[in-house]
Amino acid sequence: MRRSRHLSLTEGPLFPSIVRFSIPLMLSNVAQVLFNMSDIAVVGRFAGPQALGAVGSTTILVSLFTGFLIGMGSGVNVSTAHYLGAERYRDVSQTVHTAALLLLLTGGILAVLGIAATPLLLHLLGTKDELLPGAIRYLRIYLLGMPALAVFNFGNGVLSAYGDTRHPLMYLLICGLLNVALNLLFVLVFHLAETGVAMASAISQYGSALLIVIALCRTHASIGLRRDQLHMNAEKGREILRISIPSGLQNAIFAIANLFIQSGVNTFPAVVVEGNAAAANADALVYDVMAAVYLACSSFMSQNYGAGHRKRVRDSYLFSLGLSFGIAAIMSAFLVIFGHAFLSLFTKDAAVAEAGLMRLRVMGCSYAFSALMDCTIAASRGLGRALVPTVIVILGSCVFRVIWVFTVFAYYHTIQSLYLLYIFSWTITGVAELVYFLHVYRECMQGIRKPADSE
Repeated sequence: MRRSRHLSLTEGPLFPSIVRFSIPLMLSNVAQVLFNMSDIAVVGRFAGPQALGAVGSTTILVSLFTGFLIGMGSGVNVSTAHYLGAERYRDVSQTVHTAALLLLLTGGILAVLGIAATPLLLHLLGTKDELLPGAIRYLRIYLLGMPALAVFNFGNGVLSAYGDTRHPLMYLLICGLLNVALNLLFVLVFHLAETGVAMASAISQYGSALLIVIALCRTHASIGLRRDQLHMNAEKGREILRISIPSGLQNAIFAIANLFIQSGVNTFPAVVVEGNAAAANADALVYDVMAAVYLACSSFMSQNYGAGHRKRVRDSYLFSLGLSFGIAAIMSAFLVIFGHAFLSLFTKDAAVAEAGLMRLRVMGCSYAFSALMDCTIAASRGLGRALVPTVIVILGSCVFRVIWVFTVFAYYHTIQSLYLLYIFSWTITGVAELVYFLHVYRECMQGIRKPADSE
């Protein structure tokens, strides 16, 4: 990969650079959402409702494992970007090689523990007896891909820190199309139902991991992988884990908190539950597009912090916050205006669509407020702080939600009162995250001696 293909994060007009950096990430995330929807569509249309239920019953657990690895990848991104900005290329190389081994090991541990605990976890989630055998098969096969998913997130974090978001998009599109083709092959031709969908996912994950490793091995830059340098550096390992573990736990804990929200939804008639499920497909679409900007925020802030560019550190946060808020507002407006058309993709029942539209209207007024929370967390992470933001988000967006379910929602018991917990939890958590970030920002900027306000 030639250097000219990579975007400089420390030079040039800042806002256009953040947009250019974010667009391939947005497309990657949207593609991933669409490919995941295709898994559900194939198994639902061609393997029957029982196979669909088996796959659907594992969603929370899949989110737990994949969310943790995505969070760890963002920790690799921050560490790599910081050293690149400071032009400490020996540290970059040590970080890359340590991270490669660390995430591969983490993916392997998650696979082994997850496969062993699959029946217990599904029982704890209350999976229906008739769905349990298929759910166990699906999850165990899916978890075989965890080492590959860990490696892909490692490579994505490294390449993004280097300013290359185009190659991960290309690899994801290739393997996403492979996933769809294998889904159809295994389900339609070999009649493997949920087993075939899981196999397709695992194979495509190893394909994306292979492509990103080949790319890193071929680059001659400091981020390149070299077999003779693959060893664990204890100091770099601790640094990566210090940022990665809180980030991974933050992603995983959200899935647990959502179980309590789902329990509240389940107290309503089936039409409301089905409408909520249909409308909830918008969440991943909006969140994942915004998440691209958050990765841009942490990447730009980390590199410019390492390079000593005070003004670009500050402006990276402000531009990213404004961009993510604007994107959420625009997407929310489209979802509300074209809500019926969006919901028609998932249901033909008018009553279900109307129930789903209720959720879209409330969430459409809420999505943008999550930007303050998530972008500020990314900014703190870009300055090397991950533990306290994670504690704040657990208290504000997880514990607070559980309390809301058992107090406000229990008192009013309307679906609107349940949906409103999102905007309240995001706003409260966002303000708390901002207070902490301002403290960290002042502290970190005092440590920068190099005046860099001339750019």
